[in-house]
Amino acid sequence: MAWRGWGVALVLLMVVSGCTTMSGNDNGQSSESVQPAPDKGPLPSDFGDIRLPRSLKPVKDQTFFMQTGGFAAGVISLRGRVDSHSLVTFFESQMQSDNWRIVGFFKSSRSLMMFYKENRWCVINITEKDFFTYVEVWVAPTLHPVETNLIN
Repeated sequence: MAWRGWGVALVLLMVVSGCTTMSGNDNGQSSESVQPAPDKGPLPSDFGDIRLPRSLKPVKDQTFFMQTGGFAAGVISLRGRVDSHSLVTFFESQMQSDNWRIVGFFKSSRSLMMFYKENRWCVINITEKDFFTYVEVWVAPTLHPVETNLIN
């Protein structure tokens, strides 16, 4: 019985010393400077004023981005194991807080959301499939001024 107590104490000592060794670093800096920021809130995107849910990961071979002067356009493709309804709710709220105005939407197993801001359009396509939900965020410039009564 006494050996069992020593064995448990030895295992605990090894676990504690292993954790402190892993969190320390060799250059004498405090561990506070190397810890990543907490994973809270939406992620910024290349477009600057469109934020994305952290639960989605980029699909790099289906993403393209162009910036010329102060203007950015392109498509960001993402996927994740997320319910499409929660993504629609996220984008409705987030885009409004980033001063985008919703112009129209279709909600189903494939949802399409259209937003307008100043001289740009943003179309968000959300498609739920068997294993993943796919999201495409398209941003393009307007070619002609939009009539204000169209989106009010």
